[in-house]
Amino acid sequence: MSFSIQSLYTWYRNTIRNPKYRWWIIAGTLAYVLSPFDISPDFIPIAGQIDDIAIVTLLVAEVSQMAVEFIKLRRGKKDVAVAPDINDKDSTTTDTTVDVDAVSVK
Repeated sequence: MSFSIQSLYTWYRNTIRNPKYRWWIIAGTLAYVLSPFDISPDFIPIAGQIDDIAIVTLLVAEVSQMAVEFIKLRRGKKDVAVAPDINDKDSTTTDTTVDVDAVSVK
């Protein structure tokens, strides 16, 4: 079994996106950052803060990505609920958008 940073990142990302474990991972990450006992102790001038900065950066990136996805999901549900039915004869809107992929033929 090989250990790599990529496998650790993948585990962290998959676990934090699981609603069952999300708050445990966030609390554990914050406890790790605030704790003086970690991979490189905080009293070492530069090396002590590098692991904390990396972990906080990872946490902020994942939580912000989940927030963006949640906002897009909510906005998408609102748009679907407000959009008129195309087959509705009483609909006053006549504008429709059609996406076409153009290909030149010779």
